Amino acid sequence: MNKVILMGRLTRDPDVRYSNGQGGDQLCIARYTLAVDRRFQRNGGDDQQNADFISCVAFGRSGEFAEKYLHQGTKVVVSGRIQTGSYTNKEGQKVYTTEVVVEDQEFAESKRAADESQGGYQPQSAPATSDASAEGFMNIPDGTKDDLPFKK
Repeated sequence: MNKVILMGRLTRDPDVRYSNGQGGDQLCIARYTLAVDRRFQRNGGDDQQNADFISCVAFGRSGEFAEKYLHQGTKVVVSGRIQTGSYTNKEGQKVYTTEVVVEDQEFAESKRAADESQGGYQPQSAPATSDASAEGFMNIPDGTKDDLPFKK
């Protein structure tokens, strides 16, 4: 089984290109790098933190989503599969690649939390009860419904 789940922040805006797909359709290809925290302990027992930088590629509708909604600093959860490959560069050297082919991607924090933390980690607090209806749902302000990535 080849399955990977990552949570991290984009190191820069996605690099988006379009290529001709089957049947002459345009296929969106979005590439981005996730900085994923890695915790480890030194001999003294203190937790140290480092990051791995994981290359990701999203095709089709996932690529279009990345182009429209993801940008540098966005915290996302990505699931997909690891893919390896190789090519020969201009100098004639063989270069090996490893990347995550994105099957699903979701925001890992609210836009408000992202704006407040300015891309850094901040624990989230629960929304104020005045913002939520009796069913536990927040009202969406008028004029923003057209900007949502999910529509009926």
